[in-house]
Amino acid sequence: MSAGGGRATVVVKVGSSSVTRPEGGPDLGALAKLAGEVAALRQAGTDVVVVSSGAVATGRAVLGERPQPLLDSAAPSEGSGPRERSRDGRDVSLLQALAAIGQHRLLRAWDDALAGHGLVAAQVLLAPLDFGHRQQYLHARRTLAALLALGAVPVVNENDATADDEIRFGDNDRLAALVAHLVAADLLVLLTDTPGLFTADPRIDAEASLIAEVAEIDKALEAAAGGPGSAVGSGGMAAKLAAARIATWSGVPTVIAAAEEPGVLGAVVAGRPGVGTRFRARPRRLSARKLWIAFAVAPAGRLVVDEGAKEALVQREASLLPAGIVAVEGYFGADDAVEIAGRDGQVFAKGLSRHDAEALRRAAGRRSSELPPSVGEAVHRDDLVLLL
Repeated sequence: MSAGGGRATVVVKVGSSSVTRPEGGPDLGALAKLAGEVAALRQAGTDVVVVSSGAVATGRAVLGERPQPLLDSAAPSEGSGPRERSRDGRDVSLLQALAAIGQHRLLRAWDDALAGHGLVAAQVLLAPLDFGHRQQYLHARRTLAALLALGAVPVVNENDATADDEIRFGDNDRLAALVAHLVAADLLVLLTDTPGLFTADPRIDAEASLIAEVAEIDKALEAAAGGPGSAVGSGGMAAKLAAARIATWSGVPTVIAAAEEPGVLGAVVAGRPGVGTRFRARPRRLSARKLWIAFAVAPAGRLVVDEGAKEALVQREASLLPAGIVAVEGYFGADDAVEIAGRDGQVFAKGLSRHDAEALRRAAGRRSSELPPSVGEAVHRDDLVLLL
């Protein structure tokens, strides 16, 4: 499967519902099954990197019902302000505490399962900085390459206990897609509790059918993806579709498949028809930096541009100049990420702003000759990614 003729590399992401029991704690039977399939791939000459969810669910099982009352009754420290909440409204401090309790226990369960096949698990905790800072990116890539060369199986998760934004990178599906780019994977496999992507939600539509292959992820396909599929997961099909988009934009084909299907990893790697939904890789790959800009950093604002500026960005891959900006939305600083939209409100690009929001508001619509030398491009083309 490797394009270069050497050992292929597959990144396998496993969701919480696939590696933990409904009541919490690692599902040892499921882990044993997956470990056996990982061992079979390695025996056949394919390196495997695992991205495993389940730390929070494992931590919750360890403490039972104790953590929530304890945290709810705890007085906030002086000057701490309101408690931070995740996107779905949950207490971030609680989630981080549960992850810290559960992460090493989850890794131990993976290590025990892999040890049954003579393999060694290696814990790798990553943070957004590892993808956004080039030296950190190269260091992380070298570390993962060394682990694979040693015959270890990296088990990756976000460094949840110290994440300063939210408990997750967005979700582990997104993290897995970025890891696939990091290790130049030949394939990304997103294992979940459904057989793949359907034409509609099969839980409510009996006529829904499995989509075997996707050439391009469009809005109609995104509309077909529903919300979270289980009580313990944080992603759902929409998150997996977003991860597939990230991976395919970086040149990595992706498959969404059911974790519980016997021999699923071998079948997916072999390209067996009828197993999961396969997403084709785009022929034009994004660089690591542009992939980070497009998908790994949250936008802090939005720039609305006129038709001339949009044409220059899309057709000529030019930089965005202040003259083409008709509106500046939000409050952001220099080097923050911003969305770029047309007058119709449709976002078509994303980039890093060279100036803060107030400076761009003052410069918007003015030609370069009318601006001081310190105000150049609003977004340089090297820091801009088209999302079309």
